[in-house]
Amino acid sequence: MPTYAIGDLQGCHAEFVALLERLSFDPGRDTLWIAGDLVNRGPGSLACLREVAALGDAARVVLGNHDLHLLAVARGGQGLKRKDTLAPILEAPDATALLDWLQGCPLWVDDGRGTADRTLMTHAGLLPHWGLDQASALADEVAACLRGERAGEFLTQLYGNTPARWRDDLTGVDRLRAIVNVFTRMRFIAADGTLDFDAKEGLDSAPPGYAPWFRYARDDDPRILFGHWAALEGQAPQAAVRVEALDTGCVWGGSLTALDLADGTRVSVPCTTRR
Repeated sequence: MPTYAIGDLQGCHAEFVALLERLSFDPGRDTLWIAGDLVNRGPGSLACLREVAALGDAARVVLGNHDLHLLAVARGGQGLKRKDTLAPILEAPDATALLDWLQGCPLWVDDGRGTADRTLMTHAGLLPHWGLDQASALADEVAACLRGERAGEFLTQLYGNTPARWRDDLTGVDRLRAIVNVFTRMRFIAADGTLDFDAKEGLDSAPPGYAPWFRYARDDDPRILFGHWAALEGQAPQAAVRVEALDTGCVWGGSLTALDLADGTRVSVPCTTRR
């Protein structure tokens, strides 16, 4: 019963189907972890959303920043951006069911094993300053909000770069936004945990005093799977923790990659529908 992890789909439906065929993926037997950003930028966002939702319990999905953007547009009153490819979802007859399913996805997936051999996945990574129990609890706070009566209110206030540094005494929407930004937008951070929101390219684009989040050591040592950072091309050099970068930039002309969690092998299919 293999378990595979795949990085950002971003509407690359043809490549997603091709990759599942390469894996001989059987939803009755196998499990698929998807590191968020199912939608946007690519031409097949609606098809990707339908395909993954139809997998049911065979798929474990975390929310990415583009998924949350879709929810903010659909249910938080935010406007579409010029490069968005989300209109077909918003206009689909099954939009409500698909959005309900997406809104029920978490920020964190965990295999539940002991710390020594634990594997977890978030869209952007894991703040080094958070212990695993704390991180899990914080992800649950956002999940509870998104499933609650005040979800729409939160989605109207989702966007923002403040606060840029986590504090345990944060409350209200600032607290929720800070959690979301770590799990879905983080790339470079300072030693005190302050996030930079501007640098989005390769490792040499780090602002002074900042480094990739995975170059900061942790007290625990889980294996952390993440997507979000296409410029890394699936690599995390000089990592101080056990990480697997899953986003290989399919929507930008790269490839879509699956990682076998048991043996660490990777299978990729090339982009055929470059945006």
